[in-house]
Amino acid sequence: MAETGFKKWIITFTVITASLLELIDTTIVNVALPQIQGNLGATLEDVAWLSTGYAVANVIILPMSGWLGNRFGRKNYFLTSIIVFTIVSFLCGNATSLDELILFRILQGVAGGGLIATAQAILIETWPREDVGIATALFGLGAVVGPTVGPTIGGYILDISSWPWIFYVNIPVGILAAYCTYTFVRATPKEGKGMPIDWWGIALLALAVGSLQTVLEKGESEDWFATPYITLLSVVSVFGVLLFIWRELATDHPIVNFKIMRHRSFSVGMFTSFVLGFGLYGSVFIFPIFCQNLLGFTPLQTGELLFPGGLCTIIMMPFIGIMLKKGVPAQFMATGGMLLFFVFCWMLSNSTLSSGTGDFFWPLVIRGFGMSLLFVPLTTLAIQDLKGPEIGQGSGLNNMMRQLGGSFGIAALTTLIHVRQGFHRNNLLSHINGYNTAFVERFNMLIKNFMGKGFSAGDAEHMAAKAMEGTIVKQTLLLTYDDAYWVAGLIMLFSIPLLYLQKFKKNVAVPVDVH
Repeated sequence: MAETGFKKWIITFTVITASLLELIDTTIVNVALPQIQGNLGATLEDVAWLSTGYAVANVIILPMSGWLGNRFGRKNYFLTSIIVFTIVSFLCGNATSLDELILFRILQGVAGGGLIATAQAILIETWPREDVGIATALFGLGAVVGPTVGPTIGGYILDISSWPWIFYVNIPVGILAAYCTYTFVRATPKEGKGMPIDWWGIALLALAVGSLQTVLEKGESEDWFATPYITLLSVVSVFGVLLFIWRELATDHPIVNFKIMRHRSFSVGMFTSFVLGFGLYGSVFIFPIFCQNLLGFTPLQTGELLFPGGLCTIIMMPFIGIMLKKGVPAQFMATGGMLLFFVFCWMLSNSTLSSGTGDFFWPLVIRGFGMSLLFVPLTTLAIQDLKGPEIGQGSGLNNMMRQLGGSFGIAALTTLIHVRQGFHRNNLLSHINGYNTAFVERFNMLIKNFMGKGFSAGDAEHMAAKAMEGTIVKQTLLLTYDDAYWVAGLIMLFSIPLLYLQKFKKNVAVPVDVH
């Protein structure tokens, strides 16, 4: 039953706050990894497991969240997830070794997986059927803005304090969210209570999705299939997925109800959510690296650059919900969002080594508008035909696909950067020879400059060669990042036809379960 008045808004505030805990934590830790590495005396490869462990645990729980909510009651499961997440945040900040911190981050990922999809399901059931577009828009504020502002918040905390505080800040927010959930969120029946538990399904899900997420997170740094354990996990993930699907279709009480795939809009929506994750997390991944490694920006400066775009998304989201309510086809809005994202990628692909903060303002604002036009319509289209318990199952699968899309996007773009770096370097080096007048003039000018500063001819020539090498490295990286932006933009552009395989509805509202 939908809520009204103050209670509707306080529940909306509660679930958005709780989901922000998980979404911000997805990216906030990344900016603190170097400080954690130095403080705990760990290698960069070891400390990277803080992000990998969280992501793997998170993506395993997401598709199970609908089943867990049905079995234990959605309110009970949501409240437990908030409490566990808050307690484990304290333990993360108090960790004295890297092993402890990785363990607590995995537990944090398990609890976080229960927040995002369950929050969306509660929100959909809280709002009237005709206003679900607005509810999805409000939820989208956290889903899109959280990963964007995470690095900004993390950079600011590290500037004024130390890394444990990126975990401690979760505690008061978690306490508030837990209190509001206990007080205001309506309890739902435990529809799955007493039914058999599909332990084989749980094991296969953990094995398949956990292996796949680990491959995507660690593949590039481990040189992909040149590393035995990456090859093994790849094989395990393929066979695990096939066995898991077979098991869930064969059992009477599945962990993940694949029968909801009969809804065409939801099936296609799984792919569009994957593309959304690719664009959302992939672009957030490329841009900070580009700014910090090539242009010399600090993490805080990079985060501040992302903020105006996030603000545009916040402002636009409610209007998108109102437009959906008035009957504007979600496909048209999502098409506009994909086109704007392509424009953002095209503008950044023209960046140079002299690009400054002013050059990134409008592209990031365009991205902010594009993301607001993408998240709400795509989510609404995907879950428009789901009813009752299917909403929780669908929300979990939809969020899992967005998360996997993000992981796949980061892995694919990282590999692209590595491959294209070699290509561009070889191409640039082919112009470094005595027959290229531009190179000869530049090289001789550098030698004269160094000799004018008092260096011998031999030293000046050596220093000029090192200066040219530095220029080649920077130009190589610039061309490589430009390629990555192009690929991200083209993937979004070529996904537009998928939108028109989903149903058109005058008012794209989601049927909700009435208890």
